[in-house]
Amino acid sequence: MKLAFVGGTGPEGLGLAIRFAASGHQVCIGSRTTQRGEEGAAKVAAAVPGASVMGGENAAAVVGADVVFLTFPYSGQAPTLESLGGALDGAVVCDVVAPLEFVRGKGAVALEVPGNSAAEEASTALPNARVVSAFQNMSAEKLMELDKSVDADVLVCGDDEEAKGIIIGLANEIDGVRGVDSGALSNSRYVEMLTSLLINLNRVHKTQTSIRIAGA
Repeated sequence: MKLAFVGGTGPEGLGLAIRFAASGHQVCIGSRTTQRGEEGAAKVAAAVPGASVMGGENAAAVVGADVVFLTFPYSGQAPTLESLGGALDGAVVCDVVAPLEFVRGKGAVALEVPGNSAAEEASTALPNARVVSAFQNMSAEKLMELDKSVDADVLVCGDDEEAKGIIIGLANEIDGVRGVDSGALSNSRYVEMLTSLLINLNRVHKTQTSIRIAGA
């Protein structure tokens, strides 16, 4: 599959791109400028020799993509999706955005967002796309260490069962990862909030935490 990463030059986007490139997928790193997208693609190519990878502006990156990952800070979601317009019509869009801010003395704090969750806001902004929510709780550091198992469950939320199945399948390709059907897109609110907790646990315990769901 061709997988595009909008805002893919950050740690999470690059980590996912590296893992999926290693699985044999074609990946395209998008950014606000062609130069930054190409620089991100070069990092993936260096991590996965022989990978099929390219980079460019966000609008160019999503052309012909089977799945588009949104991997930018929450503050960039509305303007980025507005700029892409109808380019994502009909596409499976995986929102990896976790709305949070860092507060002195508290650490990471989950933000209350008007649309209940970042994923639901993305779905509203992209009425003709097949929006799914996943991968917010993944450690970018672990994703980039190809020689190590990630050891995590990925909570996948969405109202389009086929699109959700595609994302679960991709999650299962990552060594040590299991994609877990987590119900409707509205449940993304709780998954997104978990990210702040994990960041704070990492800080307290000097480690890289992850989520495992027992019994599912």
